[in-house]
Amino acid sequence: MRVHHVEHGDGLPFVVLHGVGVDHREVAGALEPAFTDGPGISGVRRVYPDLPGMGRTGAPPRLRSNDDVVDVLLGFVDQVVGGGPFVVGGHSLGGYLARAVAARRREQVAGLVLVCPAAPSAGDVPPHAAVRTAPGVADVLDPADVAGFEEYLVVRTSQTARRYRDRVLPGTRLADEPALRRILAGWELRDAPGPDDPHPYPALVVAGRQDASVGWSDAAALLAVYPHATLTVLEGAGHALLHEHPDVVAALLRHWFAGLTAS
Repeated sequence: MRVHHVEHGDGLPFVVLHGVGVDHREVAGALEPAFTDGPGISGVRRVYPDLPGMGRTGAPPRLRSNDDVVDVLLGFVDQVVGGGPFVVGGHSLGGYLARAVAARRREQVAGLVLVCPAAPSAGDVPPHAAVRTAPGVADVLDPADVAGFEEYLVVRTSQTARRYRDRVLPGTRLADEPALRRILAGWELRDAPGPDDPHPYPALVVAGRQDASVGWSDAAALLAVYPHATLTVLEGAGHALLHEHPDVVAALLRHWFAGLTAS
């Protein structure tokens, strides 16, 4: 099947998977400044696909689980990357799927990047509550979009409202909700590795301490699965930390990729 995607740059492929109900524009909009602004990160080819049932990628009826989506992604990787090394990463659901892709391509994967990764089941999560509220949100968002913004972000400012408006909302309006319900009914993956099967490639794991969707403790537990992982848990960040603390995410990516390309 055809997987719509966009890509930027040249060099080591970095396939980045977005979360539920949006499209590639959320992660691309959040991560591209790490590669293009200031010192940037050179020598990395960023590949951003739309997951099935989201953006401009369809979801035929044969796709009935996350395992089926992983099979689609493996075919996509074979097409756009070939047999060479690549980095795979993702946010939320995208992080969960990325772990399975990496497990199935263990000898080919050069590294793994996980931002607020989902898990087979949700562990301890804090209550959803704002950690910062500033005036100006109502000047950026339509009134009908404020509730969704507040359900997603814990840092609520005019800056995060603009990022939500420009990077998140466009994809939500393209989601195929019936297809997503069908696929996500088969949530648990057979290829998400556990601590009894540690994976040797470098990993970067970033979580938000105020993440009310997936929490942070499951992300911290991944240190046992990825013994060469770097873990950061951000205070004052929720599930949307890509938009709440983009400068921190960019700095972490620059540091991690510098070590990866130097090794």
